[in-house]
Amino acid sequence: MQQTALERQIRSQPEELDRLATHPLGHDVVERLAQCRRIWLVGTGTSFHAAELGAAMLYEAGRGAQAIPSMHFVNWAPPVDHRDGIVLISHNAGQETAYAAAAYRQAKDAGLRVLAITRQGADLPDAVETVPKEASETYTVSYTTVLLLLARIANALGAESLSPESIGKVPQSVAEAIEDPGLDRIVAPRRLLVLFGEGPASVTAREGALKLREASRSPTEGFDVEYLLHGSAVPLGEEDHLLALSPPDTDGLVRAVGDAAEREGIQVTALTEPADLPPLLAQIPLTVRLQILALRFAEARAQNPDRVITRAWADPALWAIPSPKA
Repeated sequence: MQQTALERQIRSQPEELDRLATHPLGHDVVERLAQCRRIWLVGTGTSFHAAELGAAMLYEAGRGAQAIPSMHFVNWAPPVDHRDGIVLISHNAGQETAYAAAAYRQAKDAGLRVLAITRQGADLPDAVETVPKEASETYTVSYTTVLLLLARIANALGAESLSPESIGKVPQSVAEAIEDPGLDRIVAPRRLLVLFGEGPASVTAREGALKLREASRSPTEGFDVEYLLHGSAVPLGEEDHLLALSPPDTDGLVRAVGDAAEREGIQVTALTEPADLPPLLAQIPLTVRLQILALRFAEARAQNPDRVITRAWADPALWAIPSPKA
């Protein structure tokens, strides 16, 4: 079988992460955010998941930070102070994600400090660049590299747990995840695959579900463990498969919900990241394992993981909203 762009992107991650682990950030990048009263991290889809984990990393630095979807920021803006800063996360620099572009323009027009994290060659002023534009529409390496850069920024702002030593372990942990992803017990269910976890792992659950839906068109959902328990698990049954992600599992709720599901006759598999990393950084190799699962499901279902948005969903007019031309 011919290698897909998705597989090439997945396999490129250890090298790209190793490069960005020591690539100069620039003093002005950290200084721009150090002066901010509060930091808003803005993104769409996979970029919003990066924003969520980025906000958690900034919490580790004792900073006021909030992740917000691009459309929400544009149409339902929170109270933003002139002393605030915006981190815009967009692999395509807002060029193909209209609400991200609008958020960037609004923040610039308001005179706020704006930091864009985007792909190489995007031509945004003073942007932090990650990797070349991905060839597959199932984005992978652009996500994990953003997470690593956000961890480095958070460390520079005071997040001691995200130390250069820990960040330096990430590329090898990702290489080990690719070599031995630990997915042998995970098979496609007859109906629904449900991923769940706590805190940062709940973000990974939603990101993993998105990759599986994009790459293989498999019905997949991702949940925060508490949200899953409080009603969302009710319709699940023997035709479904639950995938419990960790770390973390601070109070044992992830394991307990998995045990309850098994008592209901639902197949449950635990996927635990074994790398010696703090929980926020552990999400990077854990995510890579789910990327590989998405690739495997795509191959099994004879789906093209590189072409995701098709037919009516690809209507340019739909994607142009809310650009000035729309």
